[in-house]
Amino acid sequence: MDINVFRGLMSVVLLIAFLSIVFWAYSKNQKKPFDEAANLPFADEHEDDHNQGASSSLEKKKHD
Repeated sequence: MDINVFRGLMSVVLLIAFLSIVFWAYSKNQKKPFDEAANLPFADEHEDDHNQGASSSLEKKKHD
């Protein structure tokens, strides 16, 4: 077995792996989990706003 045959086989294996990942990423079954993951950074905004409001009201009470 020549090194060039090995390189050719590895190219085919890697091409199949790449196409499999692309097919998986763009499949309709993955849309909902990807949308949820995309919105994760915004999930804590409502909690942060609520906590900031509570802490600022506590600070106002301390100063009064």
